[in-house]
Amino acid sequence: ATTTSICQFSTSGSVKGLCVPSGGFSWMSSVRVWGACWVPNLLGPGNMSVTSSRFSVGLGSGYSGGYACNLGGGFRSSFGVVGGLLGGSEKETMQNLNDRLASYLEKVRALEEANADLEVKIHDWDKKQGPGPTLDYSHYFKTTEDLRSKILTATVDNANVVLQIDNARLAADDFRTKYETELNLRMSVEADINGLRRVLDELTLARTDLEMQIESLKEELVYMRKNHEEEMNSLRSQVGGDVNVEMDAAPGVDLSRILNEMRDQYEKIAEKNRKDAEEWFFSKTEELNREVATNSELVQSGKSEISELRRTMQNLEIELQSQLSMKASLENSLEETKGRYCMQLAQIQEMISSVEEQLAQLRCEMEQQNQEYKILLDVKTRLEQEIATYRRLLEGEDAHIACPPLVTPSLPSSPGTSTSRQIRTKVVDVHDGKVVSSHEQVLRS
Repeated sequence: ATTTSICQFSTSGSVKGLCVPSGGFSWMSSVRVWGACWVPNLLGPGNMSVTSSRFSVGLGSGYSGGYACNLGGGFRSSFGVVGGLLGGSEKETMQNLNDRLASYLEKVRALEEANADLEVKIHDWDKKQGPGPTLDYSHYFKTTEDLRSKILTATVDNANVVLQIDNARLAADDFRTKYETELNLRMSVEADINGLRRVLDELTLARTDLEMQIESLKEELVYMRKNHEEEMNSLRSQVGGDVNVEMDAAPGVDLSRILNEMRDQYEKIAEKNRKDAEEWFFSKTEELNREVATNSELVQSGKSEISELRRTMQNLEIELQSQLSMKASLENSLEETKGRYCMQLAQIQEMISSVEEQLAQLRCEMEQQNQEYKILLDVKTRLEQEIATYRRLLEGEDAHIACPPLVTPSLPSSPGTSTSRQIRTKVVDVHDGKVVSSHEQVLRS
């Protein structure tokens, strides 16, 4: 018998078929249906199922089974439908899907007919072959059940192991969180311990200071007691002397009472000093504790400031070192420059000295040439004068015109004496400004 109904399909939905033969074997098959539609309720809501008639498989033994194909519906439509009314394109799509469903149903019917034919053929073949020996698979059932139970047990064990792994992972995460928390707490406690150690050191210093003050007060007390004893001894000696001297005076002074009064007075003073020291010690201790409590933040800020100043100092020291190295390099370059310029200055001084020597030599040569020039000029002047004199003599000038430096006058004449005239001519040969030769000629008249 075959029953059909219309189901809902969604995009990329799956249609599963289930075929279960009587032998206990089962498998799943899936048919992918593409498209998205909502088929109108033609034959009523529900699922579409195709059930074939029962058939038997021979192969030497008879098997009876059934073939069932279920198409599960219940998917949402991909198109919006209100009151069963659809648009034009949606109607065409739905019509196309209905046609495809009709063709699919025809194929199902054809497969059912082929299945019926195969059942008939198998039944006929089974009849022709006759009943064969029946195989007994009952001894495999126990093994199968054992294996199935083992598989189930292994699956449960695997699930337990996975659960234990998850629990261990969670426990590890919890322990990691606790470890980080404890580590942070440990670091904070160590920081507090370091701070308390610093406070303890400060309190130790304060206690040492106070102990030193107590020791000084004790020494002062011992010193006061010693002075008291000395004063008591001096007073006793004075009182004893007075008794010896003033035997007939008024009744003697009660020394024991005076000593007791002085002892009480000094004990009161010592007690007062002790109380004052204790009060001062406790007041200083309380004041110190208050200062420690109130100045902790200032100490922290001071330490941070000190660290900041220390970093600044380190930076400044680094900068100072760089500046010092730069200064050293500049000093080295300055020394090199000084040395180079000193060498250049020495060379220039040597050049100046050589030039001065050359200049002095040139001056000497110029002086010598000047002297030679003066000599030559004098010679020239004398020669010009002699030439002029000779010219005048040749022209018949008077005899009294003569060259003064070259004419040597005679002695003055006296009455009754004669006079004579002497003319001296000097010839000088000059070559390139130098005197080569010279000679004189004397002419007397």
